[in-house]
Amino acid sequence: MVYGYCRISTKKQSIERQIRNIQSAFPDALIIQEAYTGTSVNRPEWNKLYKRLTSNDTVVFDSVSRMSRNASEGFALYKELFDRNIRLVFLKERHIDTDAYRDALSGIVSQQFESGDDATDELVNAIMAAVNKFMMNKVEQDIYKAFEQSEKEVADLRQRTREGIETARLNGKQIGAVKGSRYETKKSKEMKDSMLKCCKAFGRGGMSDKEFIERFSISNNTFYKYKRELTLERSERGI
Repeated sequence: MVYGYCRISTKKQSIERQIRNIQSAFPDALIIQEAYTGTSVNRPEWNKLYKRLTSNDTVVFDSVSRMSRNASEGFALYKELFDRNIRLVFLKERHIDTDAYRDALSGIVSQQFESGDDATDELVNAIMAAVNKFMMNKVEQDIYKAFEQSEKEVADLRQRTREGIETARLNGKQIGAVKGSRYETKKSKEMKDSMLKCCKAFGRGGMSDKEFIERFSISNNTFYKYKRELTLERSERGI
């Protein structure tokens, strides 16, 4: 089974880019989406996926930062899934896919050398063991560095965002919505027009609040939010 795991840090961010990238490379991937703030790998949707993974399953990430923004936890998770024979794919860091790691390890000399001379055998086998350890450490360092680089890029982006906001503020630009301002969408405008035409509260129609909510399938919270805004708007216009 092939899974595509997509994660955003806040629900205000768009997850579509990650989904698009994964589906472009793996059209049949089952997409798992998650909006979670934090640096821990303890995430609800990830935990569900983690429990269902079996040998030979594949998990595709847009980048290693989506697996974890913490290098030590991310690398530990990588090693654990590798040992469980789970294939990991990182579209932006293909050099640390588990296939690349496995290929590197398969090229490591691991056979025992036997020449018939004990001293020669001991020396050659010691050299082989040293090369084997060196290669394993090199591969692990490459993976760890990729996690660290991803972690640094996230931190740098946050810093640049903070600096950009501060620069804009110092230049007199409005940051965020003006307090008390109301953002009007086409849908909210249409619904408010219907309320003005149909609701008793506005002196035109004959529907009660409850009747309008049921007729137009609008939530109580949204209806009363619009009602407050309409009342305020009419009051400001002297209606």
